Amino acid sequence: MPDGIVRIVGVGMTRFRRPSEGARYEELAEEAVLQALADAGVSYSDLDQIYAGWAYGDTTSAQRALLGLGMTGVPIFNVNNACASGSSAAFLARQAILGGSADCVLALGFEQMPAGALSLFFEDRAGVLDRHVAVSDAILGPSDHPLTPKVFAAAGREHMQRDGISAEAYARIAVKARAHAASNPKAVFREPITVEEVLESREIIAPLTKLQCCPPTSGAAAVVLASDSFARTRGLNAAPAIRGMALTTDTPSAFEGSAIAMVGSDIARSAADKAYAEANIDPSDIDVVELHDCFTVNEALSYEALRLVPGGEAERMIMDGDNTYGGQVVTNPSGGLLAKGHPLGATGPAQLTELVTQLRGQAGARQVDGARIGVQHNVGLNGAAVVTVLEQAN
Repeated sequence: MPDGIVRIVGVGMTRFRRPSEGARYEELAEEAVLQALADAGVSYSDLDQIYAGWAYGDTTSAQRALLGLGMTGVPIFNVNNACASGSSAAFLARQAILGGSADCVLALGFEQMPAGALSLFFEDRAGVLDRHVAVSDAILGPSDHPLTPKVFAAAGREHMQRDGISAEAYARIAVKARAHAASNPKAVFREPITVEEVLESREIIAPLTKLQCCPPTSGAAAVVLASDSFARTRGLNAAPAIRGMALTTDTPSAFEGSAIAMVGSDIARSAADKAYAEANIDPSDIDVVELHDCFTVNEALSYEALRLVPGGEAERMIMDGDNTYGGQVVTNPSGGLLAKGHPLGATGPAQLTELVTQLRGQAGARQVDGARIGVQHNVGLNGAAVVTVLEQAN
């Protein structure tokens, strides 16, 4: 019978890479899984189930990615939920344990991404983001700008008009991301940048410049989840526990004209509220957050969606330094998607990997002092939001 506690007993993550480095998804996946299994002290044959998230690939990519580890007959589930694919895989892995059908489950995310802006594969059927384009075009006017920068730029314009947030505030998020990534050897971009460099970099679509957009990235990350009874049997009961987790999808507000709602703020807030309630925490209890900063705009919006600050106070949080070391809550100590990189399927497990490392006190130069409660936030357009609350083992 399930005991109600699910622990992350092992984590693994590759170095994230530019697509030009030519890393292959099966090699990346195998590297991350072997790290996670070794970290947990379990074998591939101990796994009861596997959930693998990815966005760029053919059907049953997970089976191919794991072929080199052996063929044990373990059930493998492919999960494709846009940028939240890996977190959705972790959500399902936890459900399997809570439901009593498994004791030890792997959640994997991997991506071998092409260079350049994200694009959709098929032109002979309804586009999955058609309604998002309609909302952004109503704000920005029709254009041939790349799809994802366009929808987040629309959200940024709305945010600036609604709250008066400045271009400098957005730029400071990119500067912070690089400063944090400097201590992360697995991040893509570790070189420091200035506010002036961010604002003067090539404009993609206002208010977004090139240095405010996450890079296409290849990489993989994996986490081993276990029931508390399994963890105790293996001497792993000191591992951080998932105290709350929620996955939400779009509601009508996503397409009622607000670009902020359209890019996932409403569903992120709903997922956060559910995860916090399950974990019985208040946002003021959170020590460290890995959130979905695919664009600087989205990080600022996520402060409010996760209730780290009241509505309208994102700029104050940024300008006061309350989003970094020495402030209210450290956001994206890994460097986040902006600097660590954003291999779509791998992002969620990579966020969990960073939080587990922080809660173990093993993050080295980027360690958040006294980290006890961590929150992970991952959003995919059209639409999935996952929020996870992790707690340090007693």
